[in-house]
Amino acid sequence: MERTQIYLTDEQHRAIEAIAERREQTKSAIIREAIDRYIADSQVSRRRELMHQAAGIWADREDLPEFFEELRREWDRDILDEPAESLSVGQ
Repeated sequence: MERTQIYLTDEQHRAIEAIAERREQTKSAIIREAIDRYIADSQVSRRRELMHQAAGIWADREDLPEFFEELRREWDRDILDEPAESLSVGQ
């Protein structure tokens, strides 16, 4: 873990202190949790943004049915080539 210093407003400091006391955790733990949530939210937002950018990029392609059929055949070949013990479900 790396030590990082930050400046908080008085209001932020009081709020974090109150949350930490209520949860019986350290202020550092509360701040790390908040940062983790922020990072997770940012990743979800970025993923959505990329999906929206990708929407419709294959709209003009006419070879997709053949492409997906070939992809399914490749997956079927891969599955059939795997040893039976690796295909067991629920273990």
